Amino acid sequence: MTHEAWPGRPFPLGPTWDGEGTNFSLFSEHAERVELCLFDASGAEERLDVNDVTAHCWHCYVPGVGPGQRYGYRVHGPYEPDEGHRFNAYKLLIDPYAKAIEGRVHWERANVLPYTPDGTDEADLEPDDEDSRDAIPKSLVVDPSFDWGGDRHPRTPWNRTLIYETHVRGFTVRHPDGGFRRLLVTDDGRGVIAADGAEKAVLSIIGDDRIEVALAGHRYRLPATVKRD
Repeated sequence: MTHEAWPGRPFPLGPTWDGEGTNFSLFSEHAERVELCLFDASGAEERLDVNDVTAHCWHCYVPGVGPGQRYGYRVHGPYEPDEGHRFNAYKLLIDPYAKAIEGRVHWERANVLPYTPDGTDEADLEPDDEDSRDAIPKSLVVDPSFDWGGDRHPRTPWNRTLIYETHVRGFTVRHPDGGFRRLLVTDDGRGVIAADGAEKAVLSIIGDDRIEVALAGHRYRLPATVKRD
């Protein structure tokens, strides 16, 4: 299926599905061209030019694209390491604002760095031209709706709101019985949140009796740890 890109909106950043299509928005102050890359079930890639830019946000709307769509970006721009720029359109990029990510980094399939590492300090001065598409996880469009049942927002006034952010494992691993340890840590795993895949989280204490857990669910493994398996 061939898609077309409409102008779309700059905000919110990331993919936003509206039931008929998806708005994509990516921030880049120094990019010269951005391509949205859509992948079908077979892994075939379709590239769409993102032509509209507002406040350094490159944005487009793609009709017919919805939850489950796999995608990434190719961002063109200067390759000037001395200036902090390493744009390389041969390298597929994960959307930093993606709501979900599929797969892992397959280090053995391609070089995912914008240059060819050779152990020298000058290695990154020349860009690499190997396509990293097969090695990079794909971002996913998701349906953000959720059935909250009878739950309702507490509507705590800001003048009675206290927000405390912390890493849950570090906050609870040595905590005595009771309190946050009893609430967030399983009996057989001190410092581990009792939720599928929830190995890291940010804890916000709203008011004095409500907790909000924001999960950071995706991770990738470095080549050295993969080789140890």
